[in-house]
Amino acid sequence: MADWLNQRQRRCTLCHELIHARHHDPGCGTRYGIKCERRCRRETALALISPVDYGMAETVYEGNTWMMAVELGVTVQVLSDYRQLLYDSGVCVQ
Repeated sequence: MADWLNQRQRRCTLCHELIHARHHDPGCGTRYGIKCERRCRRETALALISPVDYGMAETVYEGNTWMMAVELGVTVQVLSDYRQLLYDSGVCVQ
């Protein structure tokens, strides 16, 4: 991993890449690769963010994305992917 990544970025990147490895995903240059990437981002968000912790962070930080991501130990991208999952499942409205 790149030396310039911070701890949260390293954690999220490692989880993301391990999920790709678990599924034996092909490279991202194919049509199937795009579907794999979508699945991997969803699974990464679910693996790294607990619903209870998310709810507490949402309340404490009043929806402030950056502060919530820091509190949860994830990147803003992973937090956004988690929020998209909640929206897609009908749990919350954006």
